[in-house]
Amino acid sequence: MEEQNVVTLPRLNERAPEFDAPTTHGRKTLADYEGKWLVLFSHPADFTPVCTTEFMAFAKAADKFSEINCELLGLSIDSHYSHVAWVRNIEEKFGVKIPFPIIADLSMTVAKAYGMIHPGASDTSAVRATFIIDPQSVLRAMLYYPMTNGRSVDEILRLVKALQISTEHDVATPENWQPGDKVIVPPPVSTEEAEARLNNSEYECTDWYFCKKSI
Repeated sequence: MEEQNVVTLPRLNERAPEFDAPTTHGRKTLADYEGKWLVLFSHPADFTPVCTTEFMAFAKAADKFSEINCELLGLSIDSHYSHVAWVRNIEEKFGVKIPFPIIADLSMTVAKAYGMIHPGASDTSAVRATFIIDPQSVLRAMLYYPMTNGRSVDEILRLVKALQISTEHDVATPENWQPGDKVIVPPPVSTEEAEARLNNSEYECTDWYFCKKSI
């Protein structure tokens, strides 16, 4: 029987896989980012058009991520020298400076630990994977895109903000929640709590299980 390639994925709400890797800003480890949110994102290859658009978008949004205590960290299975040359090329040709580090992962150690290698797409390139890690180094969200289609950096920024609100206030956020919108209160766990909720002026309830509030 032909051996099947199995991709092992990290799991949400568990500690993110450790890494200690060379980057364009020196060696970086998971521990370096404790106390901050982290967006770790992979791309298939340097000097490719879709990846270039994504890196420029992340670069232009870097200050917005920094404002919410979130760092950016890129990765591809390319050499350190390729990363340096690509970063310089983006600045020279597009006028965009890349302010965040990029992991050089020729050994694929980090890519495999985070499930970035999907044999159905490529055995030697990482798919467009994005991981949001909280200040306690816990993995809170994962997004996977095919090699042919770029990500929305605005959506990733929105998701980090939503996760921060959920963490701080123990609430959920509705579809396309934006800062300032009402949030969803967790459903009640008893009939008494359900009745009390419907009579609580703090909540905007459509029914006992569906209540929103402002924060």
